[in-house]
Amino acid sequence: MDRYELREEVKANIDFENLRRAHPYDDVDSLLELVVDVLGSTAPALRIAGENLPADMVKQRLRRLDSTHIEYIIETMRQTTTKINTIRAYLLTALYNAPVTMGPYYSAAVRHDFG
Repeated sequence: MDRYELREEVKANIDFENLRRAHPYDDVDSLLELVVDVLGSTAPALRIAGENLPADMVKQRLRRLDSTHIEYIIETMRQTTTKINTIRAYLLTALYNAPVTMGPYYSAAVRHDFG
């Protein structure tokens, strides 16, 4: 798949146009391009959270991303007050982890709010 096809696939998966309307800054575009970079990578392994993981495994997880995952990442980034030294690595880790951390994050938030 070439880069254009990858970008179109990801745009469809994440409902890109609606996300862009909801988030007028470059957040959605930046996350889109990062996912496309990874999906187009020919490296056998990718570094996620300090570990080298098989590229196929990382790509499979990133292909599961949808608009709710992107919203989750944007929301948590806005709440972050910690200095991030390597933003690309941080965002890549957030994208990779989003499908498995989003549910517990929102459950904990609800418990906190209604606790």
